[in-house]
Amino acid sequence: MQDNLSESQNRGCGTNFREAVCIHTDKIFDSCRDKDCLEDIRVYLTQSGQEVVDRAISVKVTKAEIIWVFTDIESVPFNRGFYSIDLKYFFKIVLHVYTGVGRPMEVEGLATFNKRVILFGSDGNAKIFSSKYKQNAFDPQQWKKTNMPYAVVEVVEPITLGAKLLDVRQNCGCGDDDDFDLSSVPESVCSVFDDALVVGGEAKRVFVSLGIFSIIKLERRVQLLIPSYDYCVPQKECVGATDDNPCDLFDRIDFPMDEFYPPERCEFLEPGAVDPSVQQPKPQCKPVSCKCECECCEQESAKDSNCDNGCRHGIIRRS
Repeated sequence: MQDNLSESQNRGCGTNFREAVCIHTDKIFDSCRDKDCLEDIRVYLTQSGQEVVDRAISVKVTKAEIIWVFTDIESVPFNRGFYSIDLKYFFKIVLHVYTGVGRPMEVEGLATFNKRVILFGSDGNAKIFSSKYKQNAFDPQQWKKTNMPYAVVEVVEPITLGAKLLDVRQNCGCGDDDDFDLSSVPESVCSVFDDALVVGGEAKRVFVSLGIFSIIKLERRVQLLIPSYDYCVPQKECVGATDDNPCDLFDRIDFPMDEFYPPERCEFLEPGAVDPSVQQPKPQCKPVSCKCECECCEQESAKDSNCDNGCRHGIIRRS
């Protein structure tokens, strides 16, 4: 009996832990976060949108969304295990163009942003091949970089900070300094727009300012030994509306109170967070030149070196 109990404990039957298993997963070797303010980046408009902007008197950016972020990884010379990651952001910009009295016209355009970071991705010489089928997967360039880590970029939708209109005809020389090549834009990005993008020959240009938050990670596929508790078997049954009575599912939905009664300001704040719209009291400081034990507020009159004089006037409070 004792032997059976010891054997059960060795197998982990007395606890939730069952066994140690080996899994194949992605491991983050290095990561960084960044907050970028992109000031006055040019918007490359569509052909129909450029014709409208050439007649514009003002513009307003209404929306900005990320189409794609392309990455390229290269090893850093003389720094084993470190890699430089070149990032190219593609943004779809939606503008309201005002040409005079009346409703504004909506136009679209493309904006880009380049960035480079250096992260640690470890080192490995093994080439990895998989039996998963990928269409047009064999690429001589990728074949030579099979042992390199890969970058993962997480980014939220940009915050629009402003837009401005520039007349090229009134700014001599600014129309000849653009080296942007539309042929370098991938076809998958160009297909987002209904019309072809144009560069050159424009009378007016649009520049926008954006704010983006991003997290960049460098990962590798590795094998890890982890404790296993049990298989993840779903315990909740799938609930849906039946064909006979489609209102069954609707009856299970709670009444949307927030849609009729907007939440208060305090509900948007995290627990313990400070409301930025409320002025906070200034911290108290201790006078350096005072000989007695006292405290003072940060006021010009509280900088008197005479501690007794300050305490009598209510500026300095004795401890």
